[in-house]
Amino acid sequence: MSEKNGTGVNEARRGLFGLGLAGAALGGAALLAPAAAQAQTAAKSKLYTIKERGKLIVGTGSTNPPWHFQDAGGNLVGMDIDLARLLAKSLFDDPAKVEFVLQGSDARIPSLVTDKVDIVVQWMTVTPGRAQQVEFTIPYYREGNGLLLLARGGKYKTHGDLKAAGSAVTVGGMQNVFLEEWIHKALPQAKVDAFESPDAAVQALNARRVDAAMLDQSAIRWLMQEAPGRFVDSGYGWMPNSYASAVKPGDPIWLNWVNTVYKEAMCGVDFDSFSASYKKWFGIELAIPKVGFPAEFA
Repeated sequence: MSEKNGTGVNEARRGLFGLGLAGAALGGAALLAPAAAQAQTAAKSKLYTIKERGKLIVGTGSTNPPWHFQDAGGNLVGMDIDLARLLAKSLFDDPAKVEFVLQGSDARIPSLVTDKVDIVVQWMTVTPGRAQQVEFTIPYYREGNGLLLLARGGKYKTHGDLKAAGSAVTVGGMQNVFLEEWIHKALPQAKVDAFESPDAAVQALNARRVDAAMLDQSAIRWLMQEAPGRFVDSGYGWMPNSYASAVKPGDPIWLNWVNTVYKEAMCGVDFDSFSASYKKWFGIELAIPKVGFPAEFA
């Protein structure tokens, strides 16, 4: 009886020991699984594909100053172009190692999801609908509508002047179904004149056929940079929207890397470069980030 009991105990012990080894093996696999999965994700990340390729491929435009356009020498320039070159510099220590794929606004999402480009840097407005198709970086600009006025010879100098004039004011803007609604958000009584393009609205302002032109705030700042003393901003902006870059969904390593570059450009090691671009394209002097506790987490 004791022998049988002893055999049973030994067999039981062997069974437990065997389960222990199996359990340990399974436990070890479970512990290793996250690391293995992370390594697999890293191997597939676009960040490492780009590094191996030796250049960054960026989707952008070429006809919308101050964001992306060709200068007098035919060179592609603008705020979006500066950001793309900053990414290339951060990847390869060479801002020239970037290939630009010029595309219309309607191609931004298709070019990403089909891997034609690595990233879109093309004044892309962040919306919940688009965020279901792409992943946005942190925003690098807050756009909005504004009113451009003549600095010399115009009847009105500020938004307050325009509003006080009521229905005596005429505002020009690019024709679309929301034009009157948008203008009346800022000037409820103003008359509205529609034009085929923002340029045509500015020409009408120059000819004094309208009292103000409704444009993107960035366009207003660019025109004021290009023609100092000719134009003035009314001082009122409305209907804000955020501009950000976009990447293909499902690659957190690539998205996190781009966000790191942008964040440190806005408040860290590359602030001088970023602030110089803001000054050049928008005439905006950015305040130097305070040292000490990171204000963005306050």
